[in-house]
Amino acid sequence: MAFSRAAKSEGHLALHYSLVAGVGLVTDGCVLTLLEHFGMEPAWARVFSLASAMQVTFWINGLWVFRCLTRRGWVPAWLGYMATSGFGNFCNYFAFVGLVSLHSPLWSNRWLDLTLGGILAWSINYACARLLVFGARRERAADAPDKHCTPISAVLEGISTRLKGVAPGATGPAQR
Repeated sequence: MAFSRAAKSEGHLALHYSLVAGVGLVTDGCVLTLLEHFGMEPAWARVFSLASAMQVTFWINGLWVFRCLTRRGWVPAWLGYMATSGFGNFCNYFAFVGLVSLHSPLWSNRWLDLTLGGILAWSINYACARLLVFGARRERAADAPDKHCTPISAVLEGISTRLKGVAPGATGPAQR
């Protein structure tokens, strides 16, 4: 029963993330089309269109999907999201440029190239947002405003603690 509840919850989270990815795809495509219309080369236009889509999806994912952005905590989340999405979109970008460079009517279609690059980036970006930026799902606790969010600072602190060989939650000379 607990597994099916967790699987259903994860499925809803992935579905919402996917809806936001669709908004990002439309943002990306619209900015790309607009910049190309005004004469920018597709490869350079794509840099700006990806950056625009990343900003839009960060705010929607942080506020609506994972529900864990706060006034004090948005900067580290933004930095983590930009870094991890940057990696996913690096892969997306080179898939796009590679397909455009084929100069084939089938493979050089901008919307098809955006979609194929997006599918590649989706899996990378979802895993990073879910596991690194907005944190692993945890049970709702009295002091936890939302079960979808473990701030990246807490994740990094946990990794640092493990690397130092100190048990999480333990107090010692290295910890305050």
